[in-house]
Amino acid sequence: MTIDLKTTVFLPKTDFPMKGGLPDLEPKLLERWARIGLFDRLRASAAGREKFILHDGPPYANGNLHIGHALNKILKDVITRSQQMRGKDAGYVPGWDCHGLPIEWKIEEKYRDAGKDKDEIDIVAFREECRQFAAKWIDIQKEEFKRLGITGDWGHPYTTMTNHAESVIVGELGKFLMDGSLYKGAKPVLWSVVEKTALAEAEVEYHDHTSITIWVKFPVVKAGIPEIEGAKVVIWTTTPWTMPGNRAIAYGAEFDYVVVEVESAETGSTALVGEKLVVCADLAAQVAKDSKCAFKILHTVRGARLNGAICHHPLKLHPEANSGYDFEVPLLAGDFVTTDTGTGFVHIAPGHGEDDWHLGKAHDIAIPDTVQPDGKYFPHVAIFAGQDVLAQGKNGKYYSPVAKPVIAAMTECGNLLAHGKVEHSYPHSWRSKAPLIFRNTPQWFISMESTGLRAKALKAIDDTRFIPDQGRNRIGSMVENRPDWCVSRQRAWGVPIAVFVDKTTGQPLRDQAVVDRIVTAFAAEGSDVWFTAKPERFLGEGRDPADFDQVFDILDVWFDSGCTHAFVLEGDEWPRLSWPASLYLEGSDQHRGWFHSSLLESCGTRGRAPYDAVLTHGFVLDEQGRKMSKSLGNVVSPQEVVGTQGADILRLWVAGSDYSDDLRIGPEILKTQVDIYRRLRITLRYLLGAVEGFTEAEKLPHAEMPELERWLLHRLTELDSQVRAACDDFTFHGLINELHNFCAVDLSAFYFDIRKDALYCDAASSLRRRAARTAFDIVLDTLCKWLAPFLSFTAEEAWLARHPSEDGSVHLEQFPEIPASWRDDELAAKWAKIREVRRVVTGALEVERAAKRIGSSLQASPLLTVSTEIHQLLEGLDMAEICITSGIRVLDGRPRGEDFTLAEVPGVSVLPHAAEGVKCQRCWKVLHEVGTASHGEVCHRCSDAIDAQ
Repeated sequence: MTIDLKTTVFLPKTDFPMKGGLPDLEPKLLERWARIGLFDRLRASAAGREKFILHDGPPYANGNLHIGHALNKILKDVITRSQQMRGKDAGYVPGWDCHGLPIEWKIEEKYRDAGKDKDEIDIVAFREECRQFAAKWIDIQKEEFKRLGITGDWGHPYTTMTNHAESVIVGELGKFLMDGSLYKGAKPVLWSVVEKTALAEAEVEYHDHTSITIWVKFPVVKAGIPEIEGAKVVIWTTTPWTMPGNRAIAYGAEFDYVVVEVESAETGSTALVGEKLVVCADLAAQVAKDSKCAFKILHTVRGARLNGAICHHPLKLHPEANSGYDFEVPLLAGDFVTTDTGTGFVHIAPGHGEDDWHLGKAHDIAIPDTVQPDGKYFPHVAIFAGQDVLAQGKNGKYYSPVAKPVIAAMTECGNLLAHGKVEHSYPHSWRSKAPLIFRNTPQWFISMESTGLRAKALKAIDDTRFIPDQGRNRIGSMVENRPDWCVSRQRAWGVPIAVFVDKTTGQPLRDQAVVDRIVTAFAAEGSDVWFTAKPERFLGEGRDPADFDQVFDILDVWFDSGCTHAFVLEGDEWPRLSWPASLYLEGSDQHRGWFHSSLLESCGTRGRAPYDAVLTHGFVLDEQGRKMSKSLGNVVSPQEVVGTQGADILRLWVAGSDYSDDLRIGPEILKTQVDIYRRLRITLRYLLGAVEGFTEAEKLPHAEMPELERWLLHRLTELDSQVRAACDDFTFHGLINELHNFCAVDLSAFYFDIRKDALYCDAASSLRRRAARTAFDIVLDTLCKWLAPFLSFTAEEAWLARHPSEDGSVHLEQFPEIPASWRDDELAAKWAKIREVRRVVTGALEVERAAKRIGSSLQASPLLTVSTEIHQLLEGLDMAEICITSGIRVLDGRPRGEDFTLAEVPGVSVLPHAAEGVKCQRCWKVLHEVGTASHGEVCHRCSDAIDAQ
């Protein structure tokens, strides 16, 4: 009977496709996970284990996800999945930040486009529109996050706009109220005249901005020292609009100043020949150049001697001043004065700068109010009443319209020395992109000192693990130098500052019973109740509402999100969570944002940070390292990548990138990820095919396995240590590289290459084949579990191909416990040397193949000459099997110079020879014995295998 030899070969069989087809596959797996209740089953299976809580920093519910969202959420998912598979209870509750200006701005935009004034709309109705807007985007973003394979409590996420959240937030504010650290004060704060509200530092970004600069002369009216009698002190500023708010001049006590006389002036210069000016000695030459004149130095005086000198305001004598600038302008020492630019003097407007305010307060200078919330001067501001300090030009750029009138007024008074322009980094609103101003305004603050909040926060930073560690210094310096926390905003959409102020004392009402009534009302009806209920509902009996002012400012949204630990990790809403969080994870900008506000809120109310560890990742740039923008056409949309290549490709990019620095993405980088993915997928496919039909009965114990299989299992022990270390360190890019190399080099190019002959051609009962199949099965199981946190879809697909079931999942598994007995460093060292020898043989055969003297390596039977040490190493091994040749002779001797060698592998030479004999038609080895067995043109091994079938 003629036998079709092809049917006797054990070729790998699997339905696991070569191509992933991820865009089609992944939604089906998402449906499966929802059907089997995967998240709830994970929680149930992990009950009682050590908890690992990654508390979600809430994204803003406004717009579709961008690539930065994908990076952030995938990294969080990788960590929670890996901790779950490390044997912990890693529950994850996603959340959203819902209050604040971006949403309010969108709703206002609708009214502006319709020609309506938002302030005429009922505030509760307006807030409901904001609430619906946020809810819409939460639903959209939720589906986009789920499509990325993010596992979490999507059926019950948290938002900052629920009644529960708002009641806890107002309760947390009440704690600051009751301990005395919440107070109302007037300080210069960063103010958006476009949005008509104060902004926190975390809401500010810096962009280049062109400002008009002026050099202004302040006439000295009380010299104190004879050298400056009749002189004018020169200041330089980039904010001409702050000149009406000037109340003092700062100097450096340790600097040298010169009194100069203007000797000459160029045409067009406003300098007056003969007048005396006072400027810093180090800057005099530059001031002369800027003002297009020549100076003669009359005197040099130390800055400290200027103490006590008095000037009058440069606009005092303007015909429209109407006594509006009729006050003294003292010269005061300031430690913030520098000689980098300007004149060495700083004009002090206490209502428009942090340093200015502190210096003014230290010298009992009244803080003037000059600019209204909309950016116009108050009616009482002489000369410039009602004018705008900031406006948007037709070209879309912002400028200061009042700068020219200020220059004209200074010129008319004879006190303008020069003017120019400068491009510099300037604070802008991260929402409206408009430049900001410092504006003195009554706000609510949380003191950093009254209850030791700064000291508590700095200690908490020391007690927290930061990944990478430089994050500790970054947030530490911010906390160490920050001012009191401004928590009030003059807007409508947010949690109100639910406080009453005593009209008689001007102090906030500090009564725990009032706070409790407010919290109860918010929990039942939401924060809208603050705008609809009568004050007596909260004040209680015995207090007359007429005696109190009800505050209607809203809380800084950073206070909202800073409280998420209180209403998510504590309480009964999510009982499986716990406080404090194991980890907070966000972008590096959150050292001044969510990490910062959460730290201050928790330290102020609980005395420690709400987290044990903080991890930061970089930002996403394009392949050239540029920021993404529509104008550059370099935006990578996560939705597009998922739709064309699959979420697992994005997940692989995240896991394989060093997130401690900025990450890059683009077509070429994604192409590289696809190539890596393909290698991993092909490895899983080969393993699945190799174990087709494998049963428990076929397994071999470790002790009965050949050295090659024991080496492979040793490699698993090495990789297991790396997997666990990567999970503990939250650093995965090195691990992904190791796993890829394991698949591409250790498995595909080495182990699979060697063992495919035994797998395909040995008898099913042979110990060598059984050992290989046992190793294949172990490696497949291990790889599926190791890859599950990263390639969550593909690992599931492979797992189900090996373990088909209606409700099973690789994500319900834990990382395998690799037996310590498998570790064999001595065996690993031996096989590292064997692989080097094999590399020399392979190199020699490549030369033969290139010269077309052989086709496959099985057509060769080389002579291998090795040193005595290596010869002893190879003793007992079938080097023909290892080198995939039909035969090989191994000689103990000095490597021959005329043979093929590799300089980096001493003691080994190879002389290629063609194999002699006949080609086996089943295994393709060339052997003399072919044709002498019972099945014709096959070797003895193959003939026996056929008989066994």
